[in-house]
Amino acid sequence: MTGHVLTFTGTAVVAVYVLDAEGAELRLTETVRSAGRSYALPASYRLSGRSPVTDAFRDGRPRWLTPSELAAYGPTGPTTPETPTTPGVSLGVLPLGGDGKGLGCLVVVDESPGGIDADRRGFIELYAHHVAAGVEAAGPEALTQPHPDLPGPTLDRLRVGSFVLHLGSGRMTADTQVLDLFGIAGEDFDGRVETLLSVTVPDDVPALMSVLEPDVLTSGTAQLEFRIRRPNGELRWLGLRAQVETGPDGTPRRMLGVVAETSYLRPRADEVSLVQRLSAALAGATTVRDVGRAVVGALRDPLGAGRVAVAEVQAEQLVVAVLAPAEPAAWPEVWRSAWRSEWPEPPSHALPTLAEALREGQVSIWPEGSALEPGLAGIGPGGLAVLPLPADGRIVGVCLIGWERRHEFGPEERSLLTATAGLVGQALVRAHALDAEHELATMLQRSLLPRKLPELPGGVAVTRYLPATMGLEVGGDWYDVIPLADGHVALVIGDVQGHSAAAATIMGQMRTAIRAYAVEGHPPDVVVAHANRLLVGMETDLFATCCYADLDMEEGEAWFVRAGHIQPLLRHPDGTTEELDVEGGPPLGVVADAEFPMTAAGLSSGTVLALVTDGLVESARLDLDDGVRRARQALARADPADPGGVADELLGGHSRRDDDVALLLLRYDGMRVRPTRASWTVWRLPDAVMHARRFTARTLRNWGLADELDVALLVTSELVTNALVHTRGEVRLNLTLTADRLRIAVNDPSPRTPVKPATVDWEATGGRGLLLIEAMSQTWGSVPLSGGKQVWGELSLSSPREEPGSGPPPEEPPEEPTDADDAPRAERARGRRGRRARR
Repeated sequence: MTGHVLTFTGTAVVAVYVLDAEGAELRLTETVRSAGRSYALPASYRLSGRSPVTDAFRDGRPRWLTPSELAAYGPTGPTTPETPTTPGVSLGVLPLGGDGKGLGCLVVVDESPGGIDADRRGFIELYAHHVAAGVEAAGPEALTQPHPDLPGPTLDRLRVGSFVLHLGSGRMTADTQVLDLFGIAGEDFDGRVETLLSVTVPDDVPALMSVLEPDVLTSGTAQLEFRIRRPNGELRWLGLRAQVETGPDGTPRRMLGVVAETSYLRPRADEVSLVQRLSAALAGATTVRDVGRAVVGALRDPLGAGRVAVAEVQAEQLVVAVLAPAEPAAWPEVWRSAWRSEWPEPPSHALPTLAEALREGQVSIWPEGSALEPGLAGIGPGGLAVLPLPADGRIVGVCLIGWERRHEFGPEERSLLTATAGLVGQALVRAHALDAEHELATMLQRSLLPRKLPELPGGVAVTRYLPATMGLEVGGDWYDVIPLADGHVALVIGDVQGHSAAAATIMGQMRTAIRAYAVEGHPPDVVVAHANRLLVGMETDLFATCCYADLDMEEGEAWFVRAGHIQPLLRHPDGTTEELDVEGGPPLGVVADAEFPMTAAGLSSGTVLALVTDGLVESARLDLDDGVRRARQALARADPADPGGVADELLGGHSRRDDDVALLLLRYDGMRVRPTRASWTVWRLPDAVMHARRFTARTLRNWGLADELDVALLVTSELVTNALVHTRGEVRLNLTLTADRLRIAVNDPSPRTPVKPATVDWEATGGRGLLLIEAMSQTWGSVPLSGGKQVWGELSLSSPREEPGSGPPPEEPPEEPTDADDAPRAERARGRRGRRARR
């Protein structure tokens, strides 16, 4: 081994000096001499003195001295028995430890009178990095051994070889030690990089190629650890350091490389298990916060650390993902002062030592008592490790690990932390990209869904939407709750095929179309049929499934239409559940003239209706029947008194989803006080408004609403007058009394929406009707109907009623049957909506 060290460096003497425990001097710990050479080096150098060794250690820069330059230092260099003063030799001194924590120096003595040439300097500089790793691995005891003339554990076990890669031709020359490390016989090496790659573990080939591939090289220094498989099957870790030289024109010319065995630096079996557990946890991390939690869970307890922080590096800020512990009082002041919300974002310039470590890009370790700024010293008073997290050739984050009590950093632990940093960096980049895509998809999806649900008389509706965590593209799931006339409400849920911006666009268009058709007063089968023809006419390759329910909140009668969608689920008041058998049609957008039959169902008070998309009950790991059975079981055990809790119970705790999940849930309670209705057909006669007022007056007196009579008559007059003056055809007056409101509505055949005048000439004879309606009503509006519109105003009751009014209908009979008919409520609603659709 001794002969190999000297052969590799091409020098007469190689020696290692390390800093003593007091930090006062550099002591000689290892020396390797060429056979027949009797050069001696000083046993120590005081840091307060001047010498090539102390100068190189203090400023952290190599010294390459020719014989004359070395002589200028005086008797501080190598000696021989024949020459007690410095002989005519050249000297190279390289500091060990390049992260601001000097370990010592590597000293080489060369007999070349012209000094050490540039090629050998490059090799020795790369070699020094491996020596530094060996010095750290040797531990404190070896570094302070009292016999400097004995070969120490660093140089003795450091097997190093060198190679030159000519980038123009791609040919490589390698010494025998490199070939021996790779397990390749000299006669079998053909000078091709592929020959070395052939014995490299396949998983490590891409990383090795990224260093050795001539087409992608740039000037600078690269380092890498990889595994090779020797002919006897032995697995060996090798470390490579390479430096690219450029020509006069700046293009890479050749690479100087050093390869060393680093198996003795690899972690122990238990540490390998720790890395494997961390890798498994990071594989399932889909957010930056998940990455931080995985790191804390894998490292904090096994390492006995007191504090762990994981943060992204963005511009001049540390965007913290996880702090453990999470209490502000556990962290130094610079962190607490930035604690604006759940996590701080301390500026990196407030922690200059940390910023320097991030620029260096190497794992930095500071033992107890190191001179650090308070913001770092307070994290690890017993020792601090800073792990820059590399990925894609840059530092994307940092992990800080601090200990409360004195902590000894062994070489295995440093190797473990280095391996951890690479894993976490890649996971952080992946999670950040997923976070950004996930946020964009969620924002787009939610912008196309209702921002809030309407308050429903006689029921409570809740919704849930969860985007997919696999793929994270925007999906096409949607839902809607649409209040309709006559105490009806439409419940809609659907799913457009695929996960893409096109699916989201179709989803938004279908939701808008179905809402428009429903508000116009069409029955459920017509609404879905219209939406189907619209999607077919869009000439898109996508289709959609849909389930539409029209529920009479007064009677509990519901009409369902299903277009290729999952069946609705019901939870009855007694806790039993069922999958409602709704006759179905094809998905929307497949057949232009498809028919969509309606299925009737009755809901009693306390029934819970659940409309879901397939992401809730079906996945690659879950069969549809099993998923529906699980959903029914969750629905059965949930408490219907809390609809939101029922929705959460249905969703369950699964964090990984292959598909979007949409859920629309309605608890039907029934109206406490059922609405009372009366209607009147307004004949186009000179005294039509007077007859309408008389009808309203008789009805309100019958209902016991004397206090609201004057205002109601004024609103009736204005609504009827506007309809008679500005439209042609049938005009109908409708009065609806609920528990706390009176609704006055006038239907007319004109589709034109009334427009409130911006200014009013008070000398004019018209134009003030809508202003009076707005002033007198608590709220008013206009909704389109099939073949016309309805303009309405609502008045609050001075004394909300507890029981519906009773008594005979108005004395003057209307032209057609009113709501007092004995026909079933659902059939009347269907017939009324059918007549509107046909007009």
